[in-house]
Amino acid sequence: MPRDSARAARAEEARRATGEELLALVHDADEEMLDALLENPALNDSHVVLLLERKSLPGAVIERIAQRREWMSSNPVRLRVALHPRTPRLLAMPLVRQLHLFDLVNTCLQPSVPNEVKRLAEEQIFGKLAQLALGQKLTLARRGPARVAGALIAEGHAQVVPLALENPYLTEAQLVRVLAQGELPEGVAAAVAQHRKWSLQYNVRIALVRNPGTPLARVLSFLPDLTMRDLADLSALSTLPPSLREYLRHEIAVRERRRMRAEGAE
Repeated sequence: MPRDSARAARAEEARRATGEELLALVHDADEEMLDALLENPALNDSHVVLLLERKSLPGAVIERIAQRREWMSSNPVRLRVALHPRTPRLLAMPLVRQLHLFDLVNTCLQPSVPNEVKRLAEEQIFGKLAQLALGQKLTLARRGPARVAGALIAEGHAQVVPLALENPYLTEAQLVRVLAQGELPEGVAAAVAQHRKWSLQYNVRIALVRNPGTPLARVLSFLPDLTMRDLADLSALSTLPPSLREYLRHEIAVRERRRMRAEGAE
């Protein structure tokens, strides 16, 4: 049988396959066969989901799937089209706006999802935060992406903040950005200053010293571990209370005296 005839016969088989044969064709690497498979009336949502689980699926096939309203009405299909690394951006972005809250969270945490799609998913979550029930916020605090965890910390809810500080995706940089905000709810800086992990991070300590909500006793406990340069920079900040600037200058003076004594003893 000529090659073209053989391919035509295979394509026709793909259009009519059922059962195990149809399942096997879902994994076919030939785009022409996949196109034919999409015309198969036995192909259902579960088959399409299996197709979309393939990271190597051609973008053209994904676009053809997205053109079928009966498939795109299925949330599992819509989610996988939105998250697929080969989905064209112009197709993925509108779909992200239709996703449910925790599908948006999943989108943010998938390594293969393009950054601009993740960013849009985060923005969609931010837009929902104010209306979320406490239970949803608690779940988000536990497993939401770093920026979302930071936003929840900045809200300052007493039950949410401790969970967000334990979030495995929260980063030092994100927490420093939260502490740099002008006015945080009472208790946020104190919670960070007492945290067994974050209170040991150098850049977080600097941010806590700068934050007016940090208890003075905790600030003073951080000063011996700061570098002379950072002490000098902090002591020059007019935004810090005069009393704190005096403590900073005192720490600098103590260290200078120690240095001079050490040099004199040599």
